[in-house]
Amino acid sequence: MENQILIIDDEEVVLDSCALILEGSGYPLATAGNGKLGLQRAQELRPDLIFVDLKMPGMSGFDVLEKIGQIDPTIVVIVITGYATVSSAVEAMKKGAYDFLPKPFTPEEFRIIVRRGLEKRRLVLETIALRQEKEMLREQFAAIVSHELKAPLGAVQQNLFALAHELSGQLTQAQKSRLERMQVNVNDLIQLILTWLRVLSVDVRKIRESFKPTSVPAVIAKAVETVQTHAVRKDIELVTRVQEPLGLVNGDEGTLVEVMVNLLGNAVKYSRSGSQVFIRAEEAGTELVIAVGDTGVGISREDLPHIFNDFYSGKADQGVERGSGIGLAIARRIVEAHEGSISVASELGKGSTFEIRLPLKP
Repeated sequence: MENQILIIDDEEVVLDSCALILEGSGYPLATAGNGKLGLQRAQELRPDLIFVDLKMPGMSGFDVLEKIGQIDPTIVVIVITGYATVSSAVEAMKKGAYDFLPKPFTPEEFRIIVRRGLEKRRLVLETIALRQEKEMLREQFAAIVSHELKAPLGAVQQNLFALAHELSGQLTQAQKSRLERMQVNVNDLIQLILTWLRVLSVDVRKIRESFKPTSVPAVIAKAVETVQTHAVRKDIELVTRVQEPLGLVNGDEGTLVEVMVNLLGNAVKYSRSGSQVFIRAEEAGTELVIAVGDTGVGISREDLPHIFNDFYSGKADQGVERGSGIGLAIARRIVEAHEGSISVASELGKGSTFEIRLPLKP
């Protein structure tokens, strides 16, 4: 499909010169002499690239730029401006314009920026297509895991339970041990499938539906209570430092507790016996910052960029069992559903600090 270009400018000479420059290029070109007509053309044609003059009578280029984003945010917009209004062009780029073309411009300058704009459009559409494909594969994988793996394993598990009961008086000790190992292995597989389904089924929209004013100290307290037994078993002290008073966040307590349990559980898991895990919560401007730090084995530099990815499990020999690689992926999704961010700073052999930033409720 040929790339469609639309030029919105109130100067006939600009429209004519652009048409001449693109003549023979193979790009279908449409023009409009004012903002209102330009938006009509944009709605009808859904072009790949739009040039908009910022200085037009009636509807300004800024207004047109905003409404183009409402029509289709993937359309690449380049603003046309005089040398005296370059600052306005920069402001337009902050509002979503991809680039700006100063007047007067040469034919070669116009061709270059057209090529650049169309390349940007191609990359945007490819990114969207890849994201959609990834989501489709996620859904297909979830269906396969749920129906093709979970159901048969569940049936095997039930039959093993039945056999163990029916043959309880007839099996030798060795046979009983083999049967018990089979039951354990099948149960482990089912639990693994359930964890896979958990990461595949995190629905950001459903999380947001249950948002309400939430106390972060309460979230931390519940998470600490959950992890405390594991920490005591490893002789690790959980040290909490919470700023008082601390504002509320707009969120879902249950999923935020899940995030904190995951971070605290990992901190305890990868810490050395006799050490401490720190939990800190404080306000920083319009954000609430939660940090979980330890002095444990740390994360290697090669693993750091990937630890929040689905099913990623670190390659470094950390002296402990490797996880399923989904806990931090789920945590990232939950935090992002709360319009927040999660990051990590770590050094191998010296420990890690995970930091969550959530917007404070006004």
